[in-house]
Amino acid sequence: MKINQGFPPMSKNPTLLQQFRSFCFQNNATDIERAIEYFAVFGGMGWNVDMTKPLEELIEEKVLSNYRYIHGDLTKITQSNRSYHALLTALASGDRREHSAFRRADLSRKEGEESAVFLVKNSLLIRQESQEEPSDENEEVSARLLFTAPFLRFWFFAVSPYYKGIKEGDFTEMKEHWENTKQSFFDPVYEGLVIALVKQSFKEDWVAKIGSYWDKNTKIEILGQTKSGKVIAGSCKYSKAKANKSELAKLQEKCVKAALHPDIYVIFSKNGFSSEFKKEKSETLKLLSLKNLKSLMDDLSEKDLLVNTNKKY
Repeated sequence: MKINQGFPPMSKNPTLLQQFRSFCFQNNATDIERAIEYFAVFGGMGWNVDMTKPLEELIEEKVLSNYRYIHGDLTKITQSNRSYHALLTALASGDRREHSAFRRADLSRKEGEESAVFLVKNSLLIRQESQEEPSDENEEVSARLLFTAPFLRFWFFAVSPYYKGIKEGDFTEMKEHWENTKQSFFDPVYEGLVIALVKQSFKEDWVAKIGSYWDKNTKIEILGQTKSGKVIAGSCKYSKAKANKSELAKLQEKCVKAALHPDIYVIFSKNGFSSEFKKEKSETLKLLSLKNLKSLMDDLSEKDLLVNTNKKY
């Protein structure tokens, strides 16, 4: 049993997969899609979540009704600093890249960098670098800043920007925003878990490094390298339509732009693949869907539980 102290998680942050497995064990999750959506909102805090209740009902009951208490505990860390809050809000709703978040938050580079240093030091954020050198060696590639716990991102995405109404008990504006944006909100959590799935899918020629690639021209959701040096490139599709061959063509085009030469392509599609595309599956093309992601919930036991000392609210 690993102990995670404080609000939010302290340094030596557990991985997204460790937090997900802990959440699933603690809350008896069985349905993968439901597990990911509830985890994206409540993950990383060690709270008990009744997954038989609708997500929106739980958000009101556990978060909005406890706004003052959660806000009070968070501001002990952020010191109610305007720049810190602006950066956290920008990261929660943007592309997670440091410099674009500074612009979105209307912070100078100096203010942004100072804020980022403070928030990383205080374990609200972690820094993630792009997996490869950009094809243009003169190009500076901004790091990503990621929240240490999914709940923190949810708070600064859907709660903190609507504090005026929420404080007064009026949740209308917050609920409208959430309803219109929640599907895209879940995508980065899917991406992180797909990367974890790819990492554990390669057994003999195991994955030595993996993450995402981005530069000013393109973004590749999954980029990794196996122990033997094989390059893996992958993309994630979240729409209701099944993925077809065009997904592979789009990924190959991005790799050309980034001057990458993958040995293995991986396509994740939340809603599966066309029968024509399924036939293309091979040693060099892996197709993953929700059914594969469910393996991340296999063999859960008490040893997966992260013991949090956060208030339960």
